[in-house]
Amino acid sequence: MTDVPANGARKTRHWRDLLSQDNAGVAVLGTLFLILVVGFSLLSPYFLNVNNLLSIGTNMAVIGLMAIVGTPVIIAGALDLSVAAIAGLAGVLVALLAAMGINIWLAALLAVIICGIIGGGNGLLVTRLHLNPLIVTLGTMSIITGSALVLTNGLSKPLLVPAFNWLGSGRVFGVPFPVIAMFAFATLLWWILARTKFGREVYAAGGNPEASRLMGVNVERIQLVLYIASGAVGAMAGIILAAMLGAAAPNAAGQQLLTVVAAIILGGTSLYGGRGSVWGTVFAVLILGTLNNGLTLMNVSSFWQEITRGTVLILAVAFDQIRTRAAH
Repeated sequence: MTDVPANGARKTRHWRDLLSQDNAGVAVLGTLFLILVVGFSLLSPYFLNVNNLLSIGTNMAVIGLMAIVGTPVIIAGALDLSVAAIAGLAGVLVALLAAMGINIWLAALLAVIICGIIGGGNGLLVTRLHLNPLIVTLGTMSIITGSALVLTNGLSKPLLVPAFNWLGSGRVFGVPFPVIAMFAFATLLWWILARTKFGREVYAAGGNPEASRLMGVNVERIQLVLYIASGAVGAMAGIILAAMLGAAAPNAAGQQLLTVVAAIILGGTSLYGGRGSVWGTVFAVLILGTLNNGLTLMNVSSFWQEITRGTVLILAVAFDQIRTRAAH
């Protein structure tokens, strides 16, 4: 009789170990992605073709860049809700600087630098003044969006420069450049997090900040660096989006914030910090893009798609809670 509780305990620990492993989460997401691809292929004759699949990747690349750079921010125990607003501002800055006669590439570089500084400002408010990152980045999101609207009077600014527009529509060996940019950045960030001392410190800073400080990890410096990176990469995402559209719209990326957050959490990054995966986020982005594309091909109303996105976000947060309890 004593074997039954022991076996039951072993089974419970087994499932807890599986739930708490990042690799297992990535495997589950990969499986879910394949299920969606097979399902929509059977439901729509237009889904499974190269152009449609590349279209999904292109449409999700900007969201992917913002979600990927947001992943280590949350892993390190912080949060950045201003990244989508920063992306919109970056496009506006490029358009305004180019209209002043500044070379388009220099304008893009200046926009990235300015937005990196803005991200650093978020970081200083959080790490030096110890303000709540949720409140800080909500506030700066509003300030940044309002500033972009003031600079443009709420109007889109044209950006019709063929060489610049290639960033949004160009292809390399048949693969859209935005897709290449997303996967290249994901690979770089994965390497940093998995293979460098800084990456290990990112996980330590979010997992147990007090113990990390005692071990000599500068938690505040790590978070500040990640906020700067979030601003700079958010700007790159906004520049690619402006290149796609051929115009800079102040609210171009703002409506994508919910999808960005959903992708990060669905990808297995814990809201409590200390755990997350770049490739989990990438798979989550592809899942959300596939879901949106498949529902559109099936003529499902955009209103129901909005409900679906909100439901996915809630389910992702619920799964994060289950994994957090399993880890303990």
